[in-house]
Amino acid sequence: MVTKNLLATAVLLVAAGLLSTAVEAKKKVRNKSPVASSAAPLAATGAAYAGRDDAMQAADEIAAQHALQPAWVRSMIGQARFSATAAKLVLPPAAGVAKNWAAYRSRFVEPVRIGAGVKFWRDHRKALARAEQDSGVPAAIIVGVIGVETLYGQHIGNFRVIDALATLAFDFPSEHPRAAERSAFFKAELGHLLALSQRTKTDPMRQRGSYAGAMGLPQFMPSSWARYALDFDGDGRIDLFGSPVDAIGSVANYFKAFNWEPGLPTHYPVRFDAERLDLEALLLPDILPTFSVASFQAKGAVLEGAALTHRGPLALVELQNGSDPASYVAGSNNFYTVTRYNWSSYYAMAVIELGQAVQAALANQEQTAKPLPSRQR
Repeated sequence: MVTKNLLATAVLLVAAGLLSTAVEAKKKVRNKSPVASSAAPLAATGAAYAGRDDAMQAADEIAAQHALQPAWVRSMIGQARFSATAAKLVLPPAAGVAKNWAAYRSRFVEPVRIGAGVKFWRDHRKALARAEQDSGVPAAIIVGVIGVETLYGQHIGNFRVIDALATLAFDFPSEHPRAAERSAFFKAELGHLLALSQRTKTDPMRQRGSYAGAMGLPQFMPSSWARYALDFDGDGRIDLFGSPVDAIGSVANYFKAFNWEPGLPTHYPVRFDAERLDLEALLLPDILPTFSVASFQAKGAVLEGAALTHRGPLALVELQNGSDPASYVAGSNNFYTVTRYNWSSYYAMAVIELGQAVQAALANQEQTAKPLPSRQR
């Protein structure tokens, strides 16, 4: 749920991976195939795409683009079925539904997910440290992503990926404001799925994932798997389903590819000078960092402490709270980089705050577990 909002414009109301099956993230599954679980997939009850001329034409185009056998591609796409559930879930929230950061945050920064994150960090401490050293991406960000996406592998999705991608490629809901663009995106992802299946010698009819076709612990789309996934455990194969270590390295590599700046905070606190505030101008660039510290403050945003010596541009990030006042932070280039995983400031802040909460809980547990000096016993 990399996906960018590649996954769904409904992300503010639907959990980032829209998840359903359980896996023990700590285990190294030796039968490494991109299959979420042995549980039955969510059934796609619609018609198969074998009888659709547009789908078969797309199959020939995909075969040519990825140097695949046309007959095999036609067979695979022909067996895919329309999923009414996937088509419904990609639609934006109904008009008039207010965004609510406090409610969204409570779904992810909560005791169960924090506890699972502490265990995940303990189990994979060396891999997280190595990923941070190699990429500059803090372990807390990596832990936050995997926790928000799949609760550390407990919910990795149970849609048949080929059904989800075919549905969104050929039957993307026309009422969506960017239907044509999204349809083209999912058609490209369908091609990447089939190319990945050929490359890894896996059956595309068995691969499971989210309603938008995202797969594995980090919920990578097929194109992201091809571009950014790593064999971080060194066993000769990339496995984002069975290898938490591969997932850790791949998330770090993704952020590195999207220009993560080591040592740069993701955001700073901000308040406003009501007499000088030009909120409209501050929000105009959305979350794209645009303002220098000086120009940011000239428009009525007040920064303090480390923010005053920030290097690089800033953006005013607004997080609405339903009928309550909105929350605001000053986002850096690294905050923007987190949103490249999923194009939502709410998602990015949930990742950041979950990672921070897990890190704090882990440090607290380890401090509590330390033996007292002999004179204090």
